Amino acid sequence: MIAFKWWERVTEWLKENRQYEQIRYFHEFWEKNWAADHIKYVKKAADLGYDILEFQAQPLLEMNESRMSEIKKPADDVGIELTYSLGLDKKYDITSADESTRRGGIEYLKAIVERVAFMKGEIISGVSYEGWGSPNHIIDDKSKMLDRSVTAMQEIVKTAADYGVTYCVESVNRFEATIINTAVEAVEYVKMVGSDNVGVLLDTYHMNIEESSMGDAIRYAGDYLKSFHTGENNRLPPGRGHLDWDEIFKAFSDINYTGRIVCEPFVQMGGEVGRDIKVWRNLLEDTSEANLDKEAKGLLEFQKKMAEKYA
Repeated sequence: MIAFKWWERVTEWLKENRQYEQIRYFHEFWEKNWAADHIKYVKKAADLGYDILEFQAQPLLEMNESRMSEIKKPADDVGIELTYSLGLDKKYDITSADESTRRGGIEYLKAIVERVAFMKGEIISGVSYEGWGSPNHIIDDKSKMLDRSVTAMQEIVKTAADYGVTYCVESVNRFEATIINTAVEAVEYVKMVGSDNVGVLLDTYHMNIEESSMGDAIRYAGDYLKSFHTGENNRLPPGRGHLDWDEIFKAFSDINYTGRIVCEPFVQMGGEVGRDIKVWRNLLEDTSEANLDKEAKGLLEFQKKMAEKYA
């Protein structure tokens, strides 16, 4: 996944031709499985000209402090910021009616936040407010699920606040989550939690399914929007599908958005990534590492131009 960040003084930096780009757990652009050599992709991110790498947060729980430090040091050496994301396993579902499942989820997510803090991470995002994936049972009313999630999240974000971590809830499509599918639902959730350490993450791939207007959704999220994912309607990199990027970047300008912008291209079938993201064909004819590097650089230039246009 690829990303770039707009700093508070982006206009001045653009005038100086000093614009930074960021990368989010980009290994799945090349890899077919979730596990990766993090240090390799830290270096690749820097070589391609990006300045953030966001990777799955769950593996942090399997690392000791020595291993985490081994990843953090090369990132610091090349100026790569590390951020984190997750899709919550259903066995830790904090919307569950089963108290032991909810309690397990709370402790699990608090532990992840603590590991993110050890890595000096400032943000964690994703489908972390319920188990990732559509349910296999009938739901006629999701209000009780919502209430249970909010109550659990109020406890989790106390840990986030203690460590200065921002916990973003991602609005995703109806096939991947139940209680937050739109910007309106995401903002309402954040208001219910009532903490400065919880925010909204929107994603253009999901918005293309659920929102009537991407621009209006971004403007509605406003100051609650703390991170953003970009990706085409077909999971290709931005500029390779039918989404209106002028509408999207104009909306960023309208709300003076200064958070991260992250791209999630999934272009290869096969492996865990293809299975979980439902990629059943290669979306690029050439999926060699050299061509994927080229695509990554092209994406960087595309988003630079859009940022310059609406700075």
